[in-house]
Amino acid sequence: MNKSAAAVKATRTSAPAFDVKRRYNADFDWDGFNSDWYCAHNYLSLRDDDTAIMTRVGEFFQQHLKPSTAQRRGLDVGSGANLYPAMSMLPFCEGVDLREFSRSNVRWLNTQIDRYDTYWDEFWDVYRALPAYQNVTNPREAMRKAAKVERMSIFGLPEREWDMGTMFFVAESLTYDPREFWRAVECFGRALKPGAPFAAAFMADSKGYKVDKTQFPAVAVDITDVKDCLSVVCDVIDIDLVETKKPLRRGYGGMILATGVALS
Repeated sequence: MNKSAAAVKATRTSAPAFDVKRRYNADFDWDGFNSDWYCAHNYLSLRDDDTAIMTRVGEFFQQHLKPSTAQRRGLDVGSGANLYPAMSMLPFCEGVDLREFSRSNVRWLNTQIDRYDTYWDEFWDVYRALPAYQNVTNPREAMRKAAKVERMSIFGLPEREWDMGTMFFVAESLTYDPREFWRAVECFGRALKPGAPFAAAFMADSKGYKVDKTQFPAVAVDITDVKDCLSVVCDVIDIDLVETKKPLRRGYGGMILATGVALS
């Protein structure tokens, strides 16, 4: 699907079923995002769907890259209060750039990468079961040395800058407008060098979400939506719905995981 076709499809994606005064990314107070609440709600204990995602991502990266940092730079965009996407790149990158727009999330990330909390150990244990990750003997030290946090919008990412990348629960969770969702995915894909491997995860059929007492937006997407928009800038190698018997919250239909490489 070419870019113009993608834009047409994006405008046809159904809008939220409810009336909202705030629709676009810029309408929301991202600096007021409660990072501690979000992390406590999502990551204090390891879930089965996150385990499945990390295993697949780790397997994909070790199939496509040798476990050598060799001046590679990785990108994790919209990191939020989640370290496991950045962790997935540690065996393969000299530097891991975390690009996050919310000032509260930037503060949280800077605190965690210096020496992350112990509850992240069981997340690393999932990666450590894979051969490539066993070369990282001290993941805390590796994170401290490699990770660099910078406040940046996904819409402001420079093009063709990174050798691999992750984008987890970001593009569909920053707006109610389908065109902004498509634009965010394209910005991520274009930030990667040609042939760079990536992993991207999306909340399927999300109707929006609350962080503490604040409502944040989402675009309801399915596997076809994700594949169509990624295909504008990437070669999608694998895409699948990751389900769980214990949903994280109401108002979504599972997690979509896509892996592939950036187009030339």
